[in-house]
Amino acid sequence: MIGACVLIALAILFFGIEYLKGVSIFRPSNYYYAVYTDVKGLEVSAPVMVNGYKIGQVDNVELMYDRPGNVLVSMSLDKKFRIPVNSKALIESSLLGTASVKIEMARGSEFYTPGDTIPAGIASGMMDQVSEQLLPGVSGMMPKLDSIFTNINNITGNEALLQSFKNIEELTATLNSTAKALNATVRTLPSTVGSVNGVISSVDSLVADLNRVTSEIANAPIDSTLNNFNRISADLAAITGQLQDPNSTVGALLNDSGLYDNLTKASQSLDSLLVDIRKNPKRYISIKLL
Repeated sequence: MIGACVLIALAILFFGIEYLKGVSIFRPSNYYYAVYTDVKGLEVSAPVMVNGYKIGQVDNVELMYDRPGNVLVSMSLDKKFRIPVNSKALIESSLLGTASVKIEMARGSEFYTPGDTIPAGIASGMMDQVSEQLLPGVSGMMPKLDSIFTNINNITGNEALLQSFKNIEELTATLNSTAKALNATVRTLPSTVGSVNGVISSVDSLVADLNRVTSEIANAPIDSTLNNFNRISADLAAITGQLQDPNSTVGALLNDSGLYDNLTKASQSLDSLLVDIRKNPKRYISIKLL
């Protein structure tokens, strides 16, 4: 009983390992072989592809001791799949470095029989194609690149260019200081704007007063005022003419020197009389006591 359990466990372990390897235990397979001088890291259970479709896997990879330098790869393929004669089993490497076998199908009505050895080879990968296409161009560009780098070294070592960079640094420093000053000025703008607003308000009130004054002047009776001024000017001119005319009463008063002399004498007499009255009041005022 114990021996049967051990055998069953070993069988399950064997089939489980084969299943994890990708080997279909219950699916019939045909075995084909290929001989390579370099397997490019091909491992057991690597897929065998035809037109991007997996038709089997690598069953074993072993070194051929009877043929030094060669490696025998055995492939387990779907039993329904047949390989035309002159087809090739090419090892193909992906960008990730994993290798697989690619069957390059040939045209023909004759097929290999299971157990035959298929012609082997190495497929040109994407990196190989890129290298083949780019390397000639890169080789041709190397002299040009060397010339370009030489010119760049000459340019970077030019004193004028270095001086230009220094001037640019100084200009940048100046711009930074200007920007700082501008920022400080911008910070004072609110108070300045407030002052400007106050000035604008004062100007508005002044303009309003001027408008009121101009409207009052426009509504004033300028014509009558001018007429009155003209009339007053005419009266002053008439008075001035009378004052200058010696035949008029006022002109006689102003121009007659005798009248001026008489007035002067009368003033002197009146003054003498007042002086005498102060000195001899009894002479002019009599007081009787009852």
